[in-house]
Amino acid sequence: MNIQQKLAVTYITLLSIGVVAISAYAILSIRSFLLDEAISQFEEDARTFAESLELEDDFTDLFIKTTFTADLTGYQIALFDSSGTVLVNAPVDVPEFEDSRAFMNDEILAQLATSNQVILNDEDLDQVISFHSINRDITEVHFLRISKNKKELYAAAASIRHLIYGAMIGSILVVILVSIYFARYLGKPIKQLEEAALEIANGNLDREIDLERQDEFGSLAKSLNNMAAKLKDDYEKLKNLNVKQNEFFADIAHEVRNPLHTISGAMEMLQLEGLSKEKKAQYLHTAQKQVDRVVRLFQDIKSLQRFDMDESYIHKSTFVMEDLIEEVIKTYKPIANEKNNALRFVKKGEHTVFADYEKMEQVLDNLVSNAIKYTHEGEIRVECTKVGDEVKVSVIDAGIGIGEEHLDRLFDRFYRTDKARSRDKGGTGLGLAVVKGILNAHQAEIYVESTPDVGSTFYFSLPIHEA
Repeated sequence: MNIQQKLAVTYITLLSIGVVAISAYAILSIRSFLLDEAISQFEEDARTFAESLELEDDFTDLFIKTTFTADLTGYQIALFDSSGTVLVNAPVDVPEFEDSRAFMNDEILAQLATSNQVILNDEDLDQVISFHSINRDITEVHFLRISKNKKELYAAAASIRHLIYGAMIGSILVVILVSIYFARYLGKPIKQLEEAALEIANGNLDREIDLERQDEFGSLAKSLNNMAAKLKDDYEKLKNLNVKQNEFFADIAHEVRNPLHTISGAMEMLQLEGLSKEKKAQYLHTAQKQVDRVVRLFQDIKSLQRFDMDESYIHKSTFVMEDLIEEVIKTYKPIANEKNNALRFVKKGEHTVFADYEKMEQVLDNLVSNAIKYTHEGEIRVECTKVGDEVKVSVIDAGIGIGEEHLDRLFDRFYRTDKARSRDKGGTGLGLAVVKGILNAHQAEIYVESTPDVGSTFYFSLPIHEA
């Protein structure tokens, strides 16, 4: 049994019970009221007719009046003398009394001796009977009997009962139709949501639920659509991450393989007999250079891993940014001079920051060394300026520049704009990735603007620390 059938059965059962209960209560209440009213009206009619008979003094008039009243009202009317003998029985076509209790017996006579009216309404009687004493002795009529068949007396109650039964059956039919409609109305979105959830669970992340409703089902549909969109986005990110991870491991293998081949070749040459001291020193220097390159590679990888996994890897302190830049300039100025590059620092005041001194020195080392490496001849400037509440540090070179197609991936690990030329220059391919990792750990970003054959500008900003 699916959800629609369960809802329909539940609604039909509950509402049918309610309809039957209300109908039963209405039938009992109305029947009781109508019966009480019918009996009261019967008793009142009997008293009124008895009182009217007391005013008559001629038997012929009594007979005519009795017959007329019986025909008019539908009552069975009988007149008795003092001994209980029937004098008049109207309507005339009604047979004499079959039940002995309908006769004027001693028990009734005894009761009428103390009361003007005696009512018989026993359950085993087919009629309601009222006996009355006629208190005038002008005629020989002493007692009146008025009766009516209970079926006729209760006809109104029976008619209303039938009406209520009909209304109850009609209501139940309406309940069934309405319950089926509401069960479908409520069950349809549940089925749609179930089917969509199964499709999403099976990998169809493009599945979208088109459920235009302003209730909880509509909210759930929107939530499932958002969940599918988020899963799709996460799935795409995981795919890209997997691609980058595969590239990352391939790049590591490639980066390590080249220096290892060089070291292996140098070691083989050192094993040759008769090798001069100069050649031995040259091969040892080459091997040591490649070992240093591998060491730097794994140091950079370790640093990146620490940035990714350990937020406490950054140890902040207050220092003047301009002092740090001057130290870096002093270190790289001789190297720049060897390439006929002019390296200078454009200082515009002093600005204190709260950051990791050693890590920020590593950032500037990478940026300045890259600027020198890729500038064959020209000026390299490091500028430090205040922009709002931040200090902006820029490294500007006049080097070979970077093509626009490389800018989006420039800070990816092991990404090179020219792999062969970059390896010739001894880089690990992780310098700019380390820069980005350090700045991200400081809640800062690194930006680049570059034009091929004109130069590049790398810059970042840190909040100024107010003492």
